[in-house]
Amino acid sequence: MAVSLKDPQDGDLAEVSDINVTPFIDVILVLLIIFMVAAPLSTVDVAVDLPVSNAQAQPRPDKPVFLTVKNDLMLALGNDEVPREALQATLDRQTQNDREQRIFLRADGAVAYRELMNVMNLLRQAGYLKIALVGLEDTSAASGSAATPGVLPAPAPAGEPPRP
Repeated sequence: MAVSLKDPQDGDLAEVSDINVTPFIDVILVLLIIFMVAAPLSTVDVAVDLPVSNAQAQPRPDKPVFLTVKNDLMLALGNDEVPREALQATLDRQTQNDREQRIFLRADGAVAYRELMNVMNLLRQAGYLKIALVGLEDTSAASGSAATPGVLPAPAPAGEPPRP
């Protein structure tokens, strides 16, 4: 409760009906500190299985260019193996020097993330900046749904037959 220190007529201090915002500001600052401390604690490091995705399948381009990193770290462009040194020249031939064309990169589940990043760096050095990662579709969320025509199917992992 606030009081006015004006010269009172009868010697009694009169109450002021204005709102005192000091306690309100104190509460807001305490809440701000609580949220600033609690926000970093809400992030959790979780093991992630990167090859599985439940993202909406994208429409299939006219002539997609698939670059595959096999389990033995060999590269394959389409179905043909390509040495890392000849990757740029082979990609330029396949895309007719169109470096704006999207490259669909897929990798075996046993390939280390470091190796996948090395291949992405090779693509970047070759001038191909549009890279799409291809993974398996999460069929548990859409069980029983038919394949959409014109949509990229999920590739089977290397060495395994495709699933029906």
